[in-house]
Amino acid sequence: MTRSDPAPQRSIRHSLTRTKSVEQSMADTDEPGSQLKKSLTWIDLTVFGVSVVIGAGIFTITASTAGNLAGPAISISFIMAAIACGLAALCYAEFASTVPVAGSAYTFGYATFGEFLAWILGWDLVLEFAVGAAVVSKGWSSYLGTVFGFSGGTAEVGGLDVDWGALVIVAAITSLLVLGTKLSSRVSAVITAVKVAVVLLVIIVGFFYVKTSNYSNFIPESEPSESGGKSVESTLFSLITGGGDSNYGWYGLLAAASIVFFAFIGFDVVATTAEETKNPKRDVPRGILTSLAIVTVLYVLVTIVVTGMVNYKELATSAGNGEPKNLAYAFGLNGITWAEKAISIGALAGLTTVVMVLMLGQARVLFAMSRDGLLPRGLGKTSARGTPARIQILVGVVVAVVAGFFPIDKLEEMVNVGTLFAFVVVAAGVIVLRRKRPDLKRGFTVPWMPVIPILAIVSCVWLMLNLSALTWIRFVVWMAIGVAFYFAYSRRHSMVGRRERGEVDSVDGKATHPVGSQT
Repeated sequence: MTRSDPAPQRSIRHSLTRTKSVEQSMADTDEPGSQLKKSLTWIDLTVFGVSVVIGAGIFTITASTAGNLAGPAISISFIMAAIACGLAALCYAEFASTVPVAGSAYTFGYATFGEFLAWILGWDLVLEFAVGAAVVSKGWSSYLGTVFGFSGGTAEVGGLDVDWGALVIVAAITSLLVLGTKLSSRVSAVITAVKVAVVLLVIIVGFFYVKTSNYSNFIPESEPSESGGKSVESTLFSLITGGGDSNYGWYGLLAAASIVFFAFIGFDVVATTAEETKNPKRDVPRGILTSLAIVTVLYVLVTIVVTGMVNYKELATSAGNGEPKNLAYAFGLNGITWAEKAISIGALAGLTTVVMVLMLGQARVLFAMSRDGLLPRGLGKTSARGTPARIQILVGVVVAVVAGFFPIDKLEEMVNVGTLFAFVVVAAGVIVLRRKRPDLKRGFTVPWMPVIPILAIVSCVWLMLNLSALTWIRFVVWMAIGVAFYFAYSRRHSMVGRRERGEVDSVDGKATHPVGSQT
């Protein structure tokens, strides 16, 4: 009886761990037909960061999460989420200034941990960006009805509920992104100014209606939830520690931090535009850190004002008609009806730019994966305007279909767990790349190495543990689908693998022997 040849097993192990060097990643950005136009400054990146972060979270989940989980302590939950984001942002800034290539966490993972984990990160970012864009576009559709006085942007067509409002916004944004990134930035700047003005309105007007008595029970005592005990809706942390399913108290505070993390989703999109930035080593770190600092201050001020305006119990979903409460509802309780309309307009503007920047980031990640052969190479081409038009249109179609024709309730938590996972890998990658390539020129370096990346990892894992068990189950299923795709297609078509096998030139990626080579 003969032993099986270990070569195939070694080959598989090698394909999983093979890395794409920083130098090769940089060289690929000059490949003819796949060059992105460099037109962005740090101000453009800050606008992108603020425009994507100030959106669904601040206008929708702030009030409801305070009412359902944290009470007035929701401001602490936001600070906890902001700290985790800030630590991760420092790691993103170092990576993006060192490897200014489209792809964000996917590209960083390829340079440090290898191809398989890079693919997992890319697949994970699909969950963050594409699913996030679909969720937010449905929110945009609902606010459209509020602003213009109808029941929402949905209609029944042939027995099928179609969210035409979501289809409209996705189609409009896709067209804008195809026309050019700089143009998108200018439009985003105008809309962002509107929604920041509305947020300031909330803070200033709401301040005059704050009642200090509403802060008296700052961290409310824990209460059993309606489900009554442990279930898949319980947080993973509470199940591990035996805390069961509870609202308020410390478990509620921690669970709220993991949920309001959704309000910070998107700042990492700034890193995906590094290849389109004029001076990425300086401007990408500035854009990431400045945008995060601005939104954190605004978020904390809004939470303090809103929980001071009304008692947190009145913001619970069980209060009133059983619908989730938002900022407009809190103002309505105080008789400030004119502000309700202004907040709805701000929310509509806010959600517009969130959808725009998430779809932009998604296209850049898929563009990088296509250029590397992990997705069909034909998708990784740029138009005469220097944008990845093919992929941008594909992203638009997918997001439109998901948002327009499928119910996607409770997917916010799935977006959160996917993003936090990416943050953990990027933070670990900074430590690995420092040790592997200390000679690399870095435009920005994380201070207090390796303390900051380790704290980033711990804080993000902590938030992940405070998401529901059901969210984790869905996340594992999504990742299993991604792994199957990698082994069915991506591993064989990888450009790094093809270069190793001599099928393509190591410099320009052109086939060295077309006959029988893979395409």
